[in-house]
Amino acid sequence: MARSIIVTGGFGVLGQAVATAFAARGDKVARVDFAAAAAESLAGTLDIGGVNLTDADATQAALDKVAQAHGGIDVLVNVAGGFTWETLEGGSLDSWAKMQAMNLMTNATITKLALPALKAAGAAGGGQIVNIGAGAAIKAGMGMGAYTASKAGVHRLTEALAEELAGSGVTVNAILPSIIDTPTNRQDMPDADFSQWVTAEAIADVILFLASPAARGVTGALIPVTRGG
Repeated sequence: MARSIIVTGGFGVLGQAVATAFAARGDKVARVDFAAAAAESLAGTLDIGGVNLTDADATQAALDKVAQAHGGIDVLVNVAGGFTWETLEGGSLDSWAKMQAMNLMTNATITKLALPALKAAGAAGGGQIVNIGAGAAIKAGMGMGAYTASKAGVHRLTEALAEELAGSGVTVNAILPSIIDTPTNRQDMPDADFSQWVTAEAIADVILFLASPAARGVTGALIPVTRGG
């Protein structure tokens, strides 16, 4: 039976890979993104662009569209986010607020608003939330403070919400990728060994597992995904 899947940040490289993987399984996929339109189309998906996921009203409107079109919400994958590298001394304090908004508050806002639908799915044997944390947030390096602080927030949100939802049937887990092999990362780090980076498709495979009945006993986990692929 086809499930209703939401992928935030669904127009980006990782979001596209995740949405493609769910669609290939026959699920009903909605991509929600801050960008107005996707650079790459994906047949059969519901695309909702131009959504500021820190705005509760705009986020609720997007959720209502998905629920109406797909008959509810079974899985929420929070991919939306951003990155910055700058030192505290040489950077801007605005970057700290921006990273918190992009990486943590987008996640918290849509997750809170989607909980009634996800708990309804959980009562029927579904209901999964998968977040994107960061391996770099385990121990931050120079210039990574603002970014990793926001991703550490995602880790704590994942753990706290998993305990909050115990007994509801809803699971909450996070993927902690190492460097993801994207065109932007290759451009920013041209001398790196790309073969050691993790692919978006490899991350998508783990997300599909966490969103499957096989992972029904896994919740509150922070799962490193560091191999190539």
